[in-house]
Amino acid sequence: MYIYNMYYTHILPNKVQLSSGTSTVEIWPMEGAIINSWLFQHEGTAVPVITGYADVNDFARHAESKGFRSCKLSPYVCRLNQGHYSFDEAAFDIGKFKLNGSSLHGLLYDVPFEVISHESNDHLAMVVLKHSYEGSDKGYPFAYDMVVTYTLSNQNRLTLHTQVTNQHNAHIPIADGWHPYFSLNAPVNDLHLQLSSNTMLEFDADLIPTGKLLEDTRFAAGAVLGSTQLDNCFLLTRASEQPACTLTNQAAGLQLKIFSEENYPYLQLYIPPQRNCIAIENLSAAPDAFNNQMGLIVLEPGESIGFSAAYEIAAV
Repeated sequence: MYIYNMYYTHILPNKVQLSSGTSTVEIWPMEGAIINSWLFQHEGTAVPVITGYADVNDFARHAESKGFRSCKLSPYVCRLNQGHYSFDEAAFDIGKFKLNGSSLHGLLYDVPFEVISHESNDHLAMVVLKHSYEGSDKGYPFAYDMVVTYTLSNQNRLTLHTQVTNQHNAHIPIADGWHPYFSLNAPVNDLHLQLSSNTMLEFDADLIPTGKLLEDTRFAAGAVLGSTQLDNCFLLTRASEQPACTLTNQAAGLQLKIFSEENYPYLQLYIPPQRNCIAIENLSAAPDAFNNQMGLIVLEPGESIGFSAAYEIAAV
């Protein structure tokens, strides 16, 4: 008996779709290689897992003001204090977007990526995208390549793998992250959150880490978010085969599990004022890592490093 291919990769004008019988993921290569939507079929309804943009014009006009939805964070993550840092005894001022004195979310969040390969078979749908940063920002004059691979596979598992390769003639500082917002078709107040962490980074009034770690067990056993305000970074304390985070819509019977490898030891959580979604950001380093060195990676010329995280949506 012939078995039809369950998984498809559709290369369309200005977007790529990865699809299976129960999930459809839409990626926009030219807009920072973001995942703009992820729809999960649940009880006859296409449930939005990720909150994105209305269209590419919405992204072009509002990528920053709508919170960098699903943007890649590179070469630094979250905030860089005053946009300043020193490296190899040289001082730099960096950032194409600043807010309240800090540079936010790196340089690649809206750059075009090229589709370099794609595949689909009985087990997965996959696309590989690449951007070569040539050192155009005087505050980060270090060339590097970023290759992002999205894979949709069994159990509605979406894997994001990022590889960074130093193309500069000397070593470079680097950090990596991803900034998706999740909704699970419910207000944030109604969602249940569990974190594999009992440690939070202390922030100052400008949301810059002080270097101090604080005990925080609010979500170690899981709790309903309710009116909790979050714009915090947590240090993960689990093995990579265990979920770093679980987000559950108990009323609808939907659950998202987030897994990350050891190269993503931090998890940043942010709830926007409208409280219709929650950002759950896998990070390789702490905010302001170019200054505080917390998780900062230094790559030698020609050296590569990979970062992986996976997301599973299921009915429970």
